[in-house]
Amino acid sequence: MKILVKISGSMLDRVREDLLRPHQFAHERVGFLTAGVAACCDGLLLLIQGYLPVDDEDYEPSRAVGARIGSNAMRKAVQGAYRPQSSLLHVHTHGGRGVPRFSGVDLESAKDFVPAFFQTVAKMPHGLLVLSDDAAAGNLWLDHSQSVPIDRFVRVGRSLTDQWRSDYELA
Repeated sequence: MKILVKISGSMLDRVREDLLRPHQFAHERVGFLTAGVAACCDGLLLLIQGYLPVDDEDYEPSRAVGARIGSNAMRKAVQGAYRPQSSLLHVHTHGGRGVPRFSGVDLESAKDFVPAFFQTVAKMPHGLLVLSDDAAAGNLWLDHSQSVPIDRFVRVGRSLTDQWRSDYELA
């Protein structure tokens, strides 16, 4: 099964801008994307519809991770995906160029919180994205037990003739 994520250029720019805002104590920011999902050809298409930034007061101090968010942030995110029923994607950035990689902390914590999204929005896939300055990587849980890699990211731009250097680039 192939997984394709499409996002408008303006939405991607807004997400990147928000994730780069400084915070009083969090070393990085996180947010949530909502997406509609459609079956296509040999897989799924996720069309990003909205962005839910995490409010400043919903971060919790932590020496173990760059950003820790509390249950209030998670509650707001799943509420945002409840109506209309949407896929929920946790997103953050590692900066730099090229296809980013998840840290061990990213993957371990996602095993706990992403499957919990199914308690509120059970029939939609949910996932985890990490951005660089020009690319993205992601995992999608089709159910609460296992994840699969997202195969391709497409930034929808002003022109239908936009060309990408690789499937993962989101410049």
